[in-house]
Amino acid sequence: MSGGSRSRLLGEARRARILAWLQEEGSARVRTLAEAFEVSEVTMRQDLEKLETDGHIVREHGGAFLKSVTQQVRSMALQHLDNMDAKRRIGRAAAALANDGETIILDSGSTTTEVAAQLIGKRDMTVITNALNIALMLGAEPGFEVHMTGGHFKAPTLSLSGERSADYFRGLFVQKLFLATAAIDLEAGLTYPAMSDIAVKRAMIDAAQTVILVADSSKIGQRSFTSLGGLELVRTLVTDDAIRDEDRAAIENIGVEVIVA
Repeated sequence: MSGGSRSRLLGEARRARILAWLQEEGSARVRTLAEAFEVSEVTMRQDLEKLETDGHIVREHGGAFLKSVTQQVRSMALQHLDNMDAKRRIGRAAAALANDGETIILDSGSTTTEVAAQLIGKRDMTVITNALNIALMLGAEPGFEVHMTGGHFKAPTLSLSGERSADYFRGLFVQKLFLATAAIDLEAGLTYPAMSDIAVKRAMIDAAQTVILVADSSKIGQRSFTSLGGLELVRTLVTDDAIRDEDRAAIENIGVEVIVA
């Protein structure tokens, strides 16, 4: 492969991660992105220009924002809606692990939203979440007491994030956490597109007796931008039946129970 081809591939991979960052955060400054991806501000502006030309984002002075974010918030729609059939099956299987009378944490995300939908009908449950859409889904349901964290509102994920959100979980004790992730790698562990949610997820994990990871199999073998920690952080992975046998065996070898929906 020529040097130019390698450079082009590196640029495409970087732009994919930049877009994933913006799909998570909604907007970002050029300087922040350049420092995070260890490139010059000139290179970052070129990347953002390409993403704008492709119709994904809108550039503004000193930064950029996701093009679809206003429409998403108005419609209460999440960005990541691929593999929805698998996510619904995962949601059903994961919700079966939650019992009447328990206090649980539901992380934000499309798969945890499916878990929330499948919880309807359970009784005497207390749900703590940083996801606005999940709070609205369960808040008016009989049998549910719903609490929301504080923090910074992240429009694309309809979630609350940052240190204030993380602080909410300190000193709490819950039976189960249903945790989302962007990518799962046996070496890198659980990884995410941006850094803002890491403190929140760590605080959620510290508050939970049992951590249940919900993720479709397309995320296995992938790496995103920043690491939360190894797979040993979770007790159970609920995924779909497209998981490869070798991936399942490797994950179970770490000591994680794998439930296939």
